[in-house]
Amino acid sequence: MNWKTAIRKNLRQYMMLIVLVGIIIFFQVLTNGTLLKPMNISNLIFQNAYVVILAVGMLLCILTGGNIDLSVGSVVALVGACAGTFIITWGWNPHLSILLCLLIGIAIGVWQGFWIAYVKIPAFIATLAGMLVFRGLTLIILRGLTLAPFPQEYLAYSTGFIPDLFKGINLFGVRNTTSLVLGVLIALIFSLFEINSYRSRKKKGYIVESPYILGFKLVIIAAAIIWLFYTLANYRGVPMVFITLGIILIVYSYLTSSTVIGRHLYAMGGNEKAARLSGVKTRQLLFLVYVNMAFLASVAGIVFSARLNSASPQAGQSFEMDAIAACFIGGASTTGGIGTVGGTLVGALIMGILNNGMSIMGISSNVQQVVKGLVLLAAVAFDVISKKNLKFTFISKLRRKRREEVDLVA
Repeated sequence: MNWKTAIRKNLRQYMMLIVLVGIIIFFQVLTNGTLLKPMNISNLIFQNAYVVILAVGMLLCILTGGNIDLSVGSVVALVGACAGTFIITWGWNPHLSILLCLLIGIAIGVWQGFWIAYVKIPAFIATLAGMLVFRGLTLIILRGLTLAPFPQEYLAYSTGFIPDLFKGINLFGVRNTTSLVLGVLIALIFSLFEINSYRSRKKKGYIVESPYILGFKLVIIAAAIIWLFYTLANYRGVPMVFITLGIILIVYSYLTSSTVIGRHLYAMGGNEKAARLSGVKTRQLLFLVYVNMAFLASVAGIVFSARLNSASPQAGQSFEMDAIAACFIGGASTTGGIGTVGGTLVGALIMGILNNGMSIMGISSNVQQVVKGLVLLAAVAFDVISKKNLKFTFISKLRRKRREEVDLVA
């Protein structure tokens, strides 16, 4: 596979990546270098952790056929309210309370998955009802009050930093040597994994990119990883929530790209009837997707309540919109069957950097909403136009081939 073929095959993903780099450079210049300062990058991770977590779950919903979950913001608020009640009001053990909150999230997913997958209520209606129900339960539990503060044991999972195991060494002058070492190890492991995967695909006879393209990609990605961890090491180190994000991204990237369930998700999104006739258990799969979405929403609820250090009845407002926007900006198709975890991460970063950059510049939240709406519209328009052009090209080639066959017979 040459450069042109590789770019054409991944045009949407590369385009969004180029846009992300352009946005970073744009705000880096306009904020006089504030955007990429170590403290601000750490803040970016904390500010957007919940968006990435929700967007990964939302991607799986969208893959099944363009379905979405409108209740995730309310689930975030409800889980935060439960955590606040368990820990602050009742004085329960924080670790046990976190486990109970995750189980509550799974129970919510079972409830919604049942109505969507087995009763066949459209996902839009079922989750819209869930949005109202769970927001109401949040208000009932909190009685309109905000519970604060959480104990340090609860906050450590989301607002803490990885401790420095090499205190006093200060490798390359950084404040947290452990974070830099961790970044180098992750870059090395990633490169080895990609090389091994490349060799495996080539050995099996799959079409693979040129070794030069692979080498270029590895150098760029490895350098970006090391730079990120080096920057974090110059502040307080790697945030604990960043490790949580890394685990989620790796697990779900593997799930969607290298497992039977992942292939079934894409098949169901491409053509549900054909997938069912091929043996895919579409009902069970749809049920599990919404259980998973609620579980990740509960994780996001714990992360967000820890960041606020409070359980608020207003938490989670419009979170579902941020997650949906991140998926579509990152390349997910509105009709399902297309989208990647990596693309979703890029979409979430675009939204997060737009928010952060405009906030640093002092732009009002009203204008920020307008900009984000226009970005989402442009991303979906690009998807629709690209599909139309692809369809037109395919039909043109098919007609040309038929004309050639007719001329040959004549």
